[in-house]
Amino acid sequence: MSDPIIKQTENKTTGWETAVSYLPKLLIGLALLAFVGYFVVYNLYAVALFRFPFDYDQGEGFELMDTVLFSQGEWPYRDNDSYPFYSSNYPPLFHVVTVPLVWAFGPQYWTGRLVSYLGTLLTALAIGYAVQKAGKRWWLSVLVGLAFLASNYVYHVGPLFRQHMFMVMFETVAVVYLARTVAKEEADGRFYNKRLLVVMLLLLAAGYTKQLAYATVAAVFIFLLLRQPKRAIAWAVPFAAVTGLIFLWINVATDGYWFLNTVTANINPFVPGQAEGLFRQWFRLHTVLTVTAVLFAVYQLYFDRLSLYTIWFVVAVVNSVTAGKWGAGESYFATAIAASCILTGLAFNRLLTWSQQANDQSPLASLQSPKTHFALMMAIPILFLFQANQMFHMPTHTPALAAIAAALGRPTEVMIAPQTSCSAPRAPEPIPYVDSAGVSLLGRLPTAVDTAAGIEITDHILQGETAAFSEDAGFNFRAGQDIVTNPTQLLNLYNNNEVDLTEMLAMLNDQAFDTIVLRAQFYPPPVLDAIGQQYETTNLVQMNGFVYCIMRPR
Repeated sequence: MSDPIIKQTENKTTGWETAVSYLPKLLIGLALLAFVGYFVVYNLYAVALFRFPFDYDQGEGFELMDTVLFSQGEWPYRDNDSYPFYSSNYPPLFHVVTVPLVWAFGPQYWTGRLVSYLGTLLTALAIGYAVQKAGKRWWLSVLVGLAFLASNYVYHVGPLFRQHMFMVMFETVAVVYLARTVAKEEADGRFYNKRLLVVMLLLLAAGYTKQLAYATVAAVFIFLLLRQPKRAIAWAVPFAAVTGLIFLWINVATDGYWFLNTVTANINPFVPGQAEGLFRQWFRLHTVLTVTAVLFAVYQLYFDRLSLYTIWFVVAVVNSVTAGKWGAGESYFATAIAASCILTGLAFNRLLTWSQQANDQSPLASLQSPKTHFALMMAIPILFLFQANQMFHMPTHTPALAAIAAALGRPTEVMIAPQTSCSAPRAPEPIPYVDSAGVSLLGRLPTAVDTAAGIEITDHILQGETAAFSEDAGFNFRAGQDIVTNPTQLLNLYNNNEVDLTEMLAMLNDQAFDTIVLRAQFYPPPVLDAIGQQYETTNLVQMNGFVYCIMRPR
């Protein structure tokens, strides 16, 4: 007859072990909940931007203007010296893809914002796919895909009418597809040239979405050169030829304005402090993803062979130094973030698989045990939870969101002074948005008050008879007027001595524009001088954290 006390003790032990065995699942569930929460926040932000009919980020309206010109069968690469003094400095593909939406719905901001947003979702799916194929752990694949969308940088710019994230989509899909293709080729012992052709087309699409894709192109050919030198050269020659022929065709078709506006105008001064600050911020916000990617890259360098993802990550990080150029910013890290998400997933998959194997030949064979596997299953979601905490960002405009922020020990609002470049400074005011990246004009949700402010500025323009000389294009779009100037483009060309301001200055000195709208005073100094001499501020309107100066002839 068994002792009831011993039997009760055994039951307790069994119950305790069962409870402990559920800890990894609980932690994985919490990590998934955190990143699904970020995905919900991302969608709240995206929908708010889809509904906002004016510029949220400076330059969105000019991206829309590029799309409108393409929809009319015209090039946006034009003469900046003559009225309306407008040209684009970006390649065409993003705008061309958005054209059908403009045909169907007119020049709406949500069209390009939707295309960019969908691009980020496809990037996240490609990241998750790469990790899932390597390890078959769905929860890890979901986490790394959502981690990309949860990045403060991706959140800030993902749903904007900007082409950068669309470029990252093409880059990521190209790299993932090439990695799968080479793996299949090595397994089957044959080449799949049709698949490699698709990769080349994706890279071409990335480059003609934004010039910064050259880094991923370089990473791909470095990888091919290491694995298949002759084949790399055989594909590099026609790829370069096609890229060059397209470039030459557009340049000829635009009478040379393509080169002037996409190459010359992008030669901007480098600001070391800006680059250093962004690198520090990037590492602080993405600590787990970055450290894991670096460690896995070092492991491959010394104990394995370098994967395409490792080469891509290293090249992307090095190329991120271009974020220090004037006019660049945090979005330049997006490619490195995508690569780090994939490497993080691959590294954790490798560790979990290793811990489940029994390999007497391994010097670390003694560590391969159920206990090690259990410890890793605990540590990995904890690391993801730490990463989620590092990149915290949340709008707090509803009681529920404010309560969540407070429960997580975060403030429910921050005090930020409106940005004033053409008016007197204003006192800080409460903003219902919290971001571990620090004070940011991106990320907060535009409100009905912001929309009303945009309408008010438009009404001021409509009091005159001419199009406004405006730093934002949205007001002229709403007013049905010409889009006049692209201020940052003008400034870049002015700094490179490649623009003649004679006609523009003459029009300003003759007070040919009934309204001037300034936001950040990005125009070249002679233009700002002429505006100051011939116009005076009559109204100040605050929108999206900026104070806009409405000016009339003196």
